[in-house]
This record gives sequence, C-alpha cells and structure tokens, in this order.
Amino acid sequence: MDLGSKHFLVVGASGALGQRIVRRLRDAGASVSLAGRDADRVAEVGGADAHVLTGDLIDPTVPGRFVAEAAEHAGRLDGVVIASGVVAFGPAAEVDDDTVDDLLLVNLIAPLRLIRAALGAVGEGGVVVNLGAVVAEKPVGGMAAYSASKAGIGAFLAAARPEARRRKIRIVDVRPPHTETGLATRPVVGEAPRMPEGLDPDVVADRIVAAITGDETDVPSTEFG
Repeated sequence: MDLGSKHFLVVGASGALGQRIVRRLRDAGASVSLAGRDADRVAEVGGADAHVLTGDLIDPTVPGRFVAEAAEHAGRLDGVVIASGVVAFGPAAEVDDDTVDDLLLVNLIAPLRLIRAALGAVGEGGVVVNLGAVVAEKPVGGMAAYSASKAGIGAFLAAARPEARRRKIRIVDVRPPHTETGLATRPVVGEAPRMPEGLDPDVVADRIVAAITGDETDVPSTEFG
C-alpha cells in the first residue's frame, strides 16, 4: 500500500503506540483521523488542524460513530488501526466482575464493533489492523482475563479475514511482545508483576507500519525480534 493520499482512522491515537503510528502515517503522506477518550490528549498528538474524534469505547455507539465520521471527513477511508486497550492484573478467582467487563468491552467487544463497521466503510485495497498482545498466544498467570480478551479478538480476526478478503480488504492481527508503552503502570486493577525490559515503542511502531504497507495479515510476537 502506498500511503500517499490515503486516509486512516487511528483509535487510541494518544497512546504510546498510537501516536507513533499517527506520526509515521502522516510522514508517509497519509491523512489521519485521530480517535480517543481524552480530547485534549488526542488534539495534542494531532495538532491544531487535526480531525479529532472523542468517545468512550465502552459506549456501544462509539465505534461505529468513529468509523462513520472518519469516512465522512475525508470522503473515503483506506484503513483503520485499533491501538486502544486496557490491562488488569490479579489471580483469576479474584478479579471482580466489573474489571472483567471492562477488559472484555475495551479489548474485545469494542474492536469487534470497530472491525464490523470498518468492513462496511473501508474501500477496496484497504486495511484493518488490530494491535493485540503476546498473551493471545501465551496466556499468563495473573492476567487470565486480559489474556482471554486478547485471544478472543484474535479469533474474531481470523474468522473475519476470509470474508474481508472477498471485499478486497486486508485484516492484520499484530501481537507484539511486552513493549514499554507504560500501559502496565496504568492497570484497571492490580499491580504488574516484575517484567523484563520491554521493546522500544518506536521499533514496534515501525514494524506495525511495515505490516500496513506490506501484504501481511498475521504478525505474531516472534516477528519482533
């Protein structure tokens, strides 16, 4: 994909990876609609002339609105990048129902809704990218509900991919290893276990954009070196 003249929606645009992806897409000539929960933080990433969309992904109307407004703004939509997410820590039997609901709504249900909306809005030759996590491949104790949310959206992506291919839309599932985004320091509940140093977010963002411009549909954790 040549990114010049293309228009993308990046959801989670103010996050460590989201803002890096926005910058790389713009540097390559694409225009970007930036979506997130905090208008000030998203606008700070995008600048004064940015097309900023705000809303809480827990609201079932928000994913579809993000996609529709991004497409309407530019008169086209060539790609959607889902870089949003939350994390929680704690033993499986002790994570409360509200926390499980938050994890599933943000990490599974909201991306599912975004992808469904995108399949009706992204043009031929377009791409839909979801940023998953290595725990979808290797679930981790103390992160059972989080692991399940990431594995669940991975299953949806795999099943939807052949349907999207018939529409000439590429679905890409990206599952990077632990990355130094700061997400682990902002859990919904719990405290992160001691982890080895994660990957550089710039390296991960470069790999994600390479997947966007290439022809890949699956980027597992082993592809990050």
